[in-house]
Amino acid sequence: MERKEFRDLASPAEAREAIRSLSLEGGIDRVPLEESRGRVLVARLDAELDVPGFDRASLDGYALRARDTFGADEADPARLEIVGEVHAGEEPAVEVGEGEAVEISTGAVMPPGADAMVPVERTDRVERRSTERASGSAASQEGEDVLIRTSVAPGDNVMFAGADVAAGERALGPGTRITPREIGLLSALGVEEVPVRSRPTVGIVSTGDELVRPGEDLDSGRGEIYDVNSYTIAAGVEDAGGEAVLYPHAGDDQDEMERTLREAAAECDLVCSSGSTSASAVDVIYRVIEERGELLLHGVSVKPGKPMLVGRLEDSAYVGLPGYPVSAMMVFRTFVAPAIREAAGLPEPKSATVSGTMAREERYGEGRLRLMPVGLVEGGAGETLVYPVDKGSGATTSLAEADGVVEVAPETDYLEAGEDVTVRLFSADVRPPTLFGVGEDDPRLNRVLDDLENPRYLSVGSRPALRRLREGVPDVAVVAGPLEREVDAEEFGGWEREWGLVVRPGNPDGIEGVADLVDRDLRFINRTTDSGLRTSLERALEDLADGRDASRRDLAESIEGYDLGLRAHESPARTVAAGDAHAGLGLRETADRLDLAFVPLGDQPVRILANPDRLEKAGVRELATRLEE
Repeated sequence: MERKEFRDLASPAEAREAIRSLSLEGGIDRVPLEESRGRVLVARLDAELDVPGFDRASLDGYALRARDTFGADEADPARLEIVGEVHAGEEPAVEVGEGEAVEISTGAVMPPGADAMVPVERTDRVERRSTERASGSAASQEGEDVLIRTSVAPGDNVMFAGADVAAGERALGPGTRITPREIGLLSALGVEEVPVRSRPTVGIVSTGDELVRPGEDLDSGRGEIYDVNSYTIAAGVEDAGGEAVLYPHAGDDQDEMERTLREAAAECDLVCSSGSTSASAVDVIYRVIEERGELLLHGVSVKPGKPMLVGRLEDSAYVGLPGYPVSAMMVFRTFVAPAIREAAGLPEPKSATVSGTMAREERYGEGRLRLMPVGLVEGGAGETLVYPVDKGSGATTSLAEADGVVEVAPETDYLEAGEDVTVRLFSADVRPPTLFGVGEDDPRLNRVLDDLENPRYLSVGSRPALRRLREGVPDVAVVAGPLEREVDAEEFGGWEREWGLVVRPGNPDGIEGVADLVDRDLRFINRTTDSGLRTSLERALEDLADGRDASRRDLAESIEGYDLGLRAHESPARTVAAGDAHAGLGLRETADRLDLAFVPLGDQPVRILANPDRLEKAGVRELATRLEE
């Protein structure tokens, strides 16, 4: 297949305009009231009845005629005859006359003759006394009277019919987003079905022969990976007000891809695919769009996310996202989500931004708009520091470890340490972590972190941790093994861990130490050079080399797999457990947890080093307390 290179890269503004031209707006849905939350009204709703539909009491107390309370106060209360009671939900069976009162509950219909009410706490019930009736004859009446210790005016403590919403009144206008507040109003109006703008349906198709759905068996030997983009993009669609429809992932075969894409185009307003958009021999998706629709652009001058497609596929809009998860999500958030919100009638969310300063220098200079994921950390003086979080577009955790994005202009070559930047947060409720730590991956440390309020910890290894601590970025660095150079930091905690070789159950190969790795034909799995375990192993190899009058490099070269370093502390052990190696560098705790055998090589110190400027930070103090415990 002929390789197809990128066309001239479109600008970000041109990409937005191309997506806007696709017009994703749908029709009208009539949804039950209970399903309307978050939807947008397409027509004005007028009240068809008064709310409330009757004069009702606002409080528990007594309904009466206001003029009968004229001049009443605590010293000289008005005395009225109780002639009945009215409860909420029942029709009054009594009328209030001169000198009379009716006991009434909150929300009950005001009885005829009453024009006000007095709350119960301003009254007292007493036995009825002989009264002079209006006819002039004296009679002894059994029952109770009420003493009214305040005067009221007509209408006091009464909600009259239509006082909330009057029949014919404009209740809600088109474009209103329905929240629990609006649902309450619509319920009061007796609305059962609500006319709302249709949510744009977005078909999501992940492409590539290597993709496997979460929950299915994964064959890493074939290069298979779990499908990340389908789920992250679907969540983004829902957040933007659309309705996500997941389709089975399509392989790299053109016929299969075409069938899946055409099915999605027939059923959805927008089709979003991820993967198969870069210029390589196996990527065929742009051919499908050109043959079955119209390709508006291929490639945008933005990082990450250059290989983006925008076009039409039959009667549906189409956007092709990059395959790498970070690139796909950044492009979706920047270009696609605003179009979905507009089609759903939702306003662009208020941009939650914070100002901060770069914690360290960051070089760029690629001539494209850069969408740089960043994290936030509070400095020693309470200032907001910003640091890049970038493991590459293929990493799935970059966005999970970031708080927002800094847009770096194409003409910017680098950002200086201390330079002011504006961070566009991923959401308005993002808060910096209470503790920001970097360093060694350690099982005991993980248990300590579980007890802290809101920590963030990046397992970068001991050597990068020391470098970042020297740059002043993290609150603490966790390092293991011997320190190769001094660092300006406060050591305030730590522990010992037993390190060595993790081997198969029962140690069937009879491995006793590092010498066996050098002298025998054994497959070994190492850790990366950033790891403190790797440093301790290098020291042990140096000791062996000294005893043999050889160089460490020569001994290392004789160990099969020595240069293959895995990042996570459990990875070598899991390789051994899978039968793919005879021994791996690791910890006794890991071996015990995975039911593997262990050959001890020594005890290794794990040190907690704190940034001297952050010792009084609440999160650092909390960590120190947990370590003491």
